[in-house]
Amino acid sequence: MSILIRNIKKLVQVEESPRTFVAGKDMAKLNSISEAWLSIESGRIAAFGKMSELDNALTPDEVIDASGKMVFPSFCDSHTHLVYPASREIEYIDKIKGLSYEEIAKRGGGILNSAKRMQEISEEELFNSAYQRLNEIMYLGTGAVEIKSGYGLNLQSELKMLRVIKKLKASHPLTIKSTFLGAHAIPPAFKSRQSEYVDLVINEMIPQVSAEELADYIDVFCDKGFFTVEDTDRILNAGMKYGLRPKIHANELDYSGGIQVGVKYNALSVDHLEFTDDKEIKSLYGTETMPTVLPGAAFFLGMIHAPVRKMIDAGLPIALASDFNPGSSPSGNMQFILSMGSIVYNMLAEEGINATTINSAYAMGVSEELGSITVGKKANIFITNEIPSIEFMPYAYGSNKVEVVIINGIKK
Repeated sequence: MSILIRNIKKLVQVEESPRTFVAGKDMAKLNSISEAWLSIESGRIAAFGKMSELDNALTPDEVIDASGKMVFPSFCDSHTHLVYPASREIEYIDKIKGLSYEEIAKRGGGILNSAKRMQEISEEELFNSAYQRLNEIMYLGTGAVEIKSGYGLNLQSELKMLRVIKKLKASHPLTIKSTFLGAHAIPPAFKSRQSEYVDLVINEMIPQVSAEELADYIDVFCDKGFFTVEDTDRILNAGMKYGLRPKIHANELDYSGGIQVGVKYNALSVDHLEFTDDKEIKSLYGTETMPTVLPGAAFFLGMIHAPVRKMIDAGLPIALASDFNPGSSPSGNMQFILSMGSIVYNMLAEEGINATTINSAYAMGVSEELGSITVGKKANIFITNEIPSIEFMPYAYGSNKVEVVIINGIKK
């Protein structure tokens, strides 16, 4: 199958030589071509350029006229929990009444609520609901997504989640990465016996996850009221022995030390980062760890905001992801996350686009295949409706700007 897209008003995020990520001042730079064309062959980006240079001898299977429209690489959503058993809107009412995230968790809500329901739901039900969510985010412009376990909190339920993610990888067109997050919360049965639960994660869960090849990465919720730096250090060390590179929940609720332990273990990303100061910024500078901010969770929970502007000005890269989950960010709409980057974190449109494409692709380990318009990369792109500028993408936060979705070179 070959596709030629003609008369593109602007072809955005083009690269002749692919980069792994962009940082600091470079985040404000976004290569694009006005009045462009793009050729797709066998699921890959084959060529692109200005319309004045288009070879009229091309004979594609389909021609799309994109007059007045723009073409972007699909969003990469590097942090989600979209395999879950049920919504948690009742806890939202508790939040409206003034209870904090930590107070809801102490009452058996939050992650523990989902964990209880996870034990009761079948794999088929879990698969079907997650598949629908994947379709939803695909048509909003997402082409790759990382999905975590963590609502199991025992061996069988964690394996259930990860097996569902593995089935989704095999059956859904989106590029999917799987992360084992057995250390998401302390189960009630292990209250006051936290170290014993950490032992369970290390000695039983990780070996079985590895034996069934169910995860690409390992994660820990290293934060106040959850897992300590010492717990995290033990779990990451064990996971890396099985070839699982870390991705860390860090500093959402306090200065936890999660960023530093993530850097110590060369984590692919450290995520949330509401509590990030000069010490944390210094520890991240020059490393291979991507600072990843989750605007949806901070917005939904009414939390303080990560100091994104300060981090970029200090030379760091930034990725943005949705944190799609039933308790603290019940949306996987990356168009909205892009808008939040500008509205809340004062990111330029160029910075936000870099943060939701090339940098978020790096944060989930797919930047060699996705995240930019580059010859040879997967043809995961979207065509907008008629929009006046790239700034319109974050500006028009309440409308869907995606008109056509192409995944693996196939129009959806």
